[in-house]
Amino acid sequence: MDYVLIIFGVILTLTGILGCVLPMLPGPPINYLAILLLHFTSNHQFSIRFLVIWAVIAAVVVLLDYLIPVWGTKKFGGSKQGVWGSVIGLVAGLFIFPPFGIIIGPFAGAVIGEFIAGKESGEAFKSGFGSFVGFLAGTFIKLIASGLMTWYFFKELITG
Repeated sequence: MDYVLIIFGVILTLTGILGCVLPMLPGPPINYLAILLLHFTSNHQFSIRFLVIWAVIAAVVVLLDYLIPVWGTKKFGGSKQGVWGSVIGLVAGLFIFPPFGIIIGPFAGAVIGEFIAGKESGEAFKSGFGSFVGFLAGTFIKLIASGLMTWYFFKELITG
């Protein structure tokens, strides 16, 4: 049974890394599941503290991945309509244009929201760019978290 858990853990680890750049897969939670699978083997154990900390990190990173594009929109001068447009664009983009909709949706939503707010095209596109920068920052944070969990997974697999 240990070999089955390890094989599925390796598959989930690789899938989690891909999930950091593919919008339809939640990378950090998948990497966390891989760590849990390895933990349930007979020879590889993580402390309860380690598991709780990484569960919290995975949840926070997923939350930040949705909030950072909104923050980017506001930071680049977006109005309430631009922020709401970014949120609506993110949700719509997930379903309308997968996998690229998660990039295009917040940008387009922020731009449309700013046009509704009466802003000129330059300001509207600046707000959309802020949403895109937020998306890139979220992806970077996911890659760091998933990369660290992958490192811990393979470290424990090899040395444990």
